[in-house]
Amino acid sequence: MTVETRETRPARRLHRAWFIAGAAFVALLAAAGFRAAPGVLIDPLHDEFGWSRATIGAAVSVNLVLYGLFSPFAAALMERFGVRRVVATALFVVALGAGGTVFMTASWQLILCWGVLVGVGTGSMAMSFAATVAARWFVRSRGAVTGVLTAAGATGQLIFLPLISNLAISDGWRTASLVIAIASLAVVPVVLLVIRDHPADIGTTAYGAPPETEIARPAARTGTASRALGVLGKAARTRTFWLLAVGFAICGATTNGLVSTHFVPAAHDHGMPQTTAAGLLALVGVFDVIGTVASGWLTDRVDPRILLGVYYALRGLSLALLPQLFTDSVQPSMWAFILFYGLDWVATVPPTVALCVRKFGDAGPIVFGWVFACHQLGAAFAASAAGAVRDHFGDYAIAWYVAAGLAVIASVASLAVTRSGRREAVFAT
Repeated sequence: MTVETRETRPARRLHRAWFIAGAAFVALLAAAGFRAAPGVLIDPLHDEFGWSRATIGAAVSVNLVLYGLFSPFAAALMERFGVRRVVATALFVVALGAGGTVFMTASWQLILCWGVLVGVGTGSMAMSFAATVAARWFVRSRGAVTGVLTAAGATGQLIFLPLISNLAISDGWRTASLVIAIASLAVVPVVLLVIRDHPADIGTTAYGAPPETEIARPAARTGTASRALGVLGKAARTRTFWLLAVGFAICGATTNGLVSTHFVPAAHDHGMPQTTAAGLLALVGVFDVIGTVASGWLTDRVDPRILLGVYYALRGLSLALLPQLFTDSVQPSMWAFILFYGLDWVATVPPTVALCVRKFGDAGPIVFGWVFACHQLGAAFAASAAGAVRDHFGDYAIAWYVAAGLAVIASVASLAVTRSGRREAVFAT
């Protein structure tokens, strides 16, 4: 059989990879909708049901744990069943979880819907999804695309957070949950119509692949769980994996677990209106888009280890200053924090993905899935621990200071990753 190469195909004005990336961005945007909900629904749920913040934080923790732990298995599922099927199914599960919350009357139902269903659904579209799309469809501009896809979560926060907050206040939190469910379902046709699993499915190669690259679809892998666990077993024997895992666990603790979940109630403790605080958190998303895209561009040009070390160090500094910035109104110092922290929010993702692909080859997306699982374990711990700190001490100050110290540790761990661009020995074949 004649092997087709890029030289035998007519040139296209815009490579199909960019359409795939656009559809992935929309899917990640929709998944971010319910991810934005915890911070603005804590007080409404507390007021209606009387559940403690620690109880609600426990549901958030289950969500964060499953969101992270399911990520590497989702990457393996995409290898076996295809990206399109997995993502479409995940959007249905998110919609089911979001819609199911309107019927809950007990805290265990909150854990089931908000924690389990939404955690599994969004976990299937976690950062490993972005890493898979970038690795399969892009050779050139891979870091930049990873940054743009990562920014989808921040953009979703920007779009949904003020909407959720206003709906929760004006029409009730149930209306807000239904809006999220409808938005998730609306994205399913986009995924089914646009996304394809591999470039070879449409007779092309990844964007920026060398002209001599063969058009060939990798054989479908079987044994999804064994594949994910096997990759973990190999990665866990390397120093690089543990350094990245520690850094990303702290990344999750200082973002999704602490700031995303507790910034709004912490600001409200100081007299700031909930809608104002939610608007500030949404602005973090605005600057996060800029910071993450810029980080992707830098990742194609600067040593990813250095980028991570700088990002974590700056994050620690900003968190150490935050307790002094809360007031009943928005002061210039708080605007400065929002700008500074927003630019740094998930700028860590592109360099971390780059290191996973560089060090672990084709298994890089799955390895990143496990690193991201550590991110969510850190987030889950912080979400529960910060709620417990608030319940016990009456404010969040200790949580902010501890998070600042952890960020310094993440900076040191990132800089300790070996500079060599060679693949880890256990993944060399």
